[in-house]
Amino acid sequence: MIAYYEDKNPICHSRRLHKLSIDFEYFKERYSKQILFDPIGEKGQKKLYESRVVLIGCGGLGTVLSNNMVRAGIGNLKIIDKDKVELSNLQRQVLFDEEDVNMKIPKALAAKKKLSKINSTVNIEAVVQEINNKNIGDFIKDVDLVLDGTDNFSTRLIINEHCVKNKIPWIYGAVAGSCGMVLNVIPDKKICFSCVFGDLPKDIPPLNCSTVGILNSAVNIVASIQSTEAFKILTGNEDALIDGLINIDIWNFDISILKIRKNIDNQCSVCNSF
Repeated sequence: MIAYYEDKNPICHSRRLHKLSIDFEYFKERYSKQILFDPIGEKGQKKLYESRVVLIGCGGLGTVLSNNMVRAGIGNLKIIDKDKVELSNLQRQVLFDEEDVNMKIPKALAAKKKLSKINSTVNIEAVVQEINNKNIGDFIKDVDLVLDGTDNFSTRLIINEHCVKNKIPWIYGAVAGSCGMVLNVIPDKKICFSCVFGDLPKDIPPLNCSTVGILNSAVNIVASIQSTEAFKILTGNEDALIDGLINIDIWNFDISILKIRKNIDNQCSVCNSF
């Protein structure tokens, strides 16, 4: 069963751009600075508000990602997260505050409330649920892009398998300590997540905020890179996508892009299944 949490105090949606007719003057004024950016322009901006994005995980990466997507004017955003807001989240999860902690509000619902106040023209759906192999198909059906805001590889392997199967692009992101990674996964065009990481052995100790800590600045940078790659996909600028695994260490200010080419002799368990 899918648990949906809706805001009890709905905000006026009279200016929703994806409903009925477009208020062009409002549209051009609100996104004027983004429209001025030539690779996006007015055509790309219209593509953004027509887009459908699913965000899986609304923690450090997820709150920055959803904030960037909503402010940029995407049309539809589905936020999926099973957890409630905790005090330790406030160090890096930019949409939450102490009231959310005290009220033990689910992250997806708390994010929706904040984001709806930022941009009432975006259709935001909050889902309090854990992703698994059985329900992910319903969540990503008919979407344009999946954003990874999770903190574990098992969920990412599920995302990868189903996105590759359904030919849906998705953007991997991960942060631990001061380091982070980003990878664009474009089915049928580039390598997939499993091509790079394979099926990770269970005895490898996880590197995450619970084991090595985390810098909020690293979270913001990695999520911003993911967001920029998302804008490229959603506005039809796929030729500008970063090709390879982006690695960044903000503490030592070191950044590299690992170029990865698919080995035809390497039988990927995911790519070769569909």
